[in-house]
Amino acid sequence: MLVPGPAPDPVPGPGQVLIDVAHANLTFVETMFRATGFGPFPATPPLIPGNGVGGVITAVGADVEPELVGRRVVTGTGGSGGYAERVVVDRDAPIEVPPGLPLDEAVALLADGRTATMLVHAAGPRPGDRVLVEAAAGGVGTLLTQLAAAAGARVLAAAGGTRKVALLRERGLDAVVDYRQPDWTDRVRTATGGVDVVFDGVGGQVARDAFDLLGAGGRMLSFGLASGTWADLPVELAATRGVTLLRPSAAPAQLRAFAEQALAEAAAGRLRPLIGQRFPLEKAADAHAAIESRATIGKTLLDLH
Repeated sequence: MLVPGPAPDPVPGPGQVLIDVAHANLTFVETMFRATGFGPFPATPPLIPGNGVGGVITAVGADVEPELVGRRVVTGTGGSGGYAERVVVDRDAPIEVPPGLPLDEAVALLADGRTATMLVHAAGPRPGDRVLVEAAAGGVGTLLTQLAAAAGARVLAAAGGTRKVALLRERGLDAVVDYRQPDWTDRVRTATGGVDVVFDGVGGQVARDAFDLLGAGGRMLSFGLASGTWADLPVELAATRGVTLLRPSAAPAQLRAFAEQALAEAAAGRLRPLIGQRFPLEKAADAHAAIESRATIGKTLLDLH
């Protein structure tokens, strides 16, 4: 259960900075952790959840340059503590937001932009490739469609439900299918004959159906489980068909570089995050419920200022 309440003001220690939080990023993983206790970060409730935030540095600890005060930054908090008005992180954790990029867009890109940039780097779509993006109306999916198109690929977007399909068409994507419809893969085959790359953000049966659209030389990458389960794809079958199942990973320095690249692309006007829902901090429980309902589009943010 998420319950708003007071907490002591954090104070930056040596080598740390204090950030006045303007926006906090919400992820599906955070809703799963709240519901099940399982997640990528070692933490035990009760705690303040949240990992990605953006705001302004308002104070620094000992041995930290005072000129950092006033800078707009985004940062992870180490897995918890993000749903708060103020956070303290190590001096080297924040990434400065490029001039001209709104802070809320930078927060929307912190996790999703990093992930989308890493996935496209791993898949290496080439001009003319047919790229299928599942969960294409989600935070990562909307970015993947843009990055794949920028690489010269032909993008096919798959989303769940008529509202999300309509949204993608409004954003300029013509080849859009509803994966809740039983003939969605037939529609893809009719449009393109198959696909070369699949970005799987749904998992479950949808992932397996998308896998069957790939031919020899195809690549498939899973980044989400909107269905509730990860893709369960037989490695042996993939090898027999000449399909590569990619599971990209990166060291912390590489992940930071991918995040910085996404922010730079957005600042240059070449990448546009979709912020679909906003909630005040005290309505974080409502935000989680919206994400769990699978009705959300794009990125969901908590707005504190």
